[in-house]
Amino acid sequence: MRQRIQPLLNFFQKRLFSTSLRQTLKFSYFIIICLMMIPPTISLASSWFQTVRYDRMITNVSRTNRLNQIIKSDISNEIWDIVAGNKNFDEGTQYEIIDDINGRLEEIFESTEVRENRRLLEVAGRAMDTLTGYVDMLGTQIENNFLVTRNEEILDEIRGVADLISDLLQDFIVLEIESAAATNEQIKRVALFLTLLQIIILLIVLIFALQTQRTVVQSINGPISELVTLSHEIAAGNLEARAERPHVRELDNLTDNLNIMAAKIRELIDENIREQKNLQKSEMKALQAQITPHFLYNTLDTIVWLAEGKQYDQVISVTRNFSSFFRTALNRGKDWICVAEELEHVRNYLSIQKVRYRDILDFTLDFDPAMTERIMLKLLLQPLVENALYHGIKNKRGRGMIKVTGWTEGGRLCFRVEDNGIGMTPERLADVKRQMEEDHDRSHSGDIYGLYNVNKRLSLYYNGQTELTIESTYREGTTVSFRVPETEYV
Repeated sequence: MRQRIQPLLNFFQKRLFSTSLRQTLKFSYFIIICLMMIPPTISLASSWFQTVRYDRMITNVSRTNRLNQIIKSDISNEIWDIVAGNKNFDEGTQYEIIDDINGRLEEIFESTEVRENRRLLEVAGRAMDTLTGYVDMLGTQIENNFLVTRNEEILDEIRGVADLISDLLQDFIVLEIESAAATNEQIKRVALFLTLLQIIILLIVLIFALQTQRTVVQSINGPISELVTLSHEIAAGNLEARAERPHVRELDNLTDNLNIMAAKIRELIDENIREQKNLQKSEMKALQAQITPHFLYNTLDTIVWLAEGKQYDQVISVTRNFSSFFRTALNRGKDWICVAEELEHVRNYLSIQKVRYRDILDFTLDFDPAMTERIMLKLLLQPLVENALYHGIKNKRGRGMIKVTGWTEGGRLCFRVEDNGIGMTPERLADVKRQMEEDHDRSHSGDIYGLYNVNKRLSLYYNGQTELTIESTYREGTTVSFRVPETEYV
């Protein structure tokens, strides 16, 4: 069976995986739902048709049985009363009874589908015409005062015709019952067919679902593995490494951004070599670029882990956040962005880390809407947030909270990053502030690296007009804040 439906599966997969992962999953669900709807749809239609047909036959049997009783008793009794002189011919209801019988025969005839059964009803109808003729003849004889014996002869003829009609109706009842039995057998055959059809469709759906799952995993794992390899190459210093586009919409932007990132890093290094006069700024860009691969392959490992766990919606969400994260980080090589972009950059970073550290991390972002279009140096908040996560929240037992706040005050843009992590002792806080004031960063420990980097960039790009302010209490948390001049453009 699989060999027979394989070409169909291949066709669907070519159409399916030429688009995005989201469309792939939607189309897969649509195909599976459509396939699963076939058996109940056929079953409902067949059941309705067969039920109507079966009900019509049973109704015909019931009607014919009642009609048979009328023919056997009512018409004979009415004619007997007339012949016996109990009532006048004109006072009798014989014609009403005949009309009622003809009407009932017509209704049964209209609802009968089997040709042989309809022929019996046609014969019964012609017999009713004969019976009506005998009744007319009886009326003529009574009107002309024929002998009673002649009237009794007509009565016998009427009774004979009535018996004939009764026999015909009895035969019709038998045939209708046989037709109902045949319909019941047909219902059984249809039920068996639907059972087999459902089993076949379930097998098709199972094969299709397994094939789709395998293809989706391959569509994710293959490109992700290439991107992980690329990230390791970049981390190892091979800035000429590139990855091919996987032609998966959610991963194409990420691949392009990684390739662009490698090229940009290469360009930055070349530019740093050429521009010795701006040595300090070049060194800070190199430090900034060194941070990226570490976060890169950790996040890619997270994406692989989510894909292997079939959490495709989170794969799509993390991939989009990751792509947007690098788009802001690259910013076409520019160092200045608007506050809204910096805010989005932090949100993307925290959203990615929320997936990785969901049991210990919560965060809030609270910014004054009036400041979102102002310009600031890029990548100032993310290193502070990263420092709060790795050296504050992770060292504390239980769930932690990171709060990023922005507001305007006195013509300056104010920012604050707070965490309720492990905090620092007074001695450690004093040591951190001392190290941040040093002119070099070669001996800085991991918890100082991000703070030193941001503080140094603030000093370089804002010409010494601002610096980081750090407040910390052991086992309660740390607050890092800074203020930069407010401007609309660079």
